[in-house]
Amino acid sequence: MPLYQMLCIAKHFNDYAQIRELVRQTCHHLFDNGSTVRSLDYWGLKPLPTRMQRHDMNGTHHSKGDYWTVHFDTGPRVVKSLNQLMMLDPRVLRWHIVKLATKPEDLARWGNVVKHGSGYSRDNL
Repeated sequence: MPLYQMLCIAKHFNDYAQIRELVRQTCHHLFDNGSTVRSLDYWGLKPLPTRMQRHDMNGTHHSKGDYWTVHFDTGPRVVKSLNQLMMLDPRVLRWHIVKLATKPEDLARWGNVVKHGSGYSRDNL
């Protein structure tokens, strides 16, 4: 299966329960569809390059967001459903999914970034 990376920018909440739940929901969606999560990184609260608005009917603009990434192995069908999930989630400001590698020799280049064999399971999130 191809290796993908998703970068997600979520709205900032004072308690991190919302971010934890978003990450948990995303990873469970991947697990439920037969994917393998290779790594999960929280980059922290950062200022946004521009003010962003999403899913807010009252016109709220956000100037900071919580950045996180996930590396995972999956098929194109799951990537499409993950895009749909991110699009509908009101906590997500922006996301982007990049295909990093398809062949085993391409995966070897990403070995230092993503440690294979040390993936996550449904139980240790």
